[in-house]
Amino acid sequence: MADLRVERLRGAALAEVLGDVARLRIRVFRDWPYLYDGDEAYEADYLKAYTRPGAVCVAVWDGQQMVGASTGAPLTQHAEDFASALPPSWPLEQTFYCAESVLLPAYRGRGLGHVFFDEREAQARDLALSRSVFASVLRASDHPQRPDKYRPLDPFWRARGYAPLESCVARFSWKDLGDDVETLKPLQMWGRAL
Repeated sequence: MADLRVERLRGAALAEVLGDVARLRIRVFRDWPYLYDGDEAYEADYLKAYTRPGAVCVAVWDGQQMVGASTGAPLTQHAEDFASALPPSWPLEQTFYCAESVLLPAYRGRGLGHVFFDEREAQARDLALSRSVFASVLRASDHPQRPDKYRPLDPFWRARGYAPLESCVARFSWKDLGDDVETLKPLQMWGRAL
């Protein structure tokens, strides 16, 4: 990783790179399991949430090119779809939402997944938040576009102390590659105490 630069960006510095984050999201999320047919207008609107206080973007640079990014924000500032999937007893005001992580394939396997979680969890602690959650896309195991060599990230997430939250499934819409309209997708919520 000596050739890469990692930055935890907030505020104006984060706002300056949202176009880079949008392009990475569109590129990386075309792959399994998202199969996302990205749209720059949607991305610009969605990423506005990260201009609010408390939000963070962990950016990975190779020279001047952003090759990875991971976003997060207090859950109370993010889409209601995720908060409403949590149990009534879950302390929303104490929860940080670890949103998406995107990394170009050539940069995977270098420990950046840990860096993404370390930095977002540090942001949560800086905000005095005591819980962390994220959502993972649920797709059928026999889905025709599932790659033969696909390895779920569940073991990695569990090693980080996260566990699926029982019966906590969020619903979020996007357009899959090859589709004409958006469809609702289930996303399993995972969480842990910090």
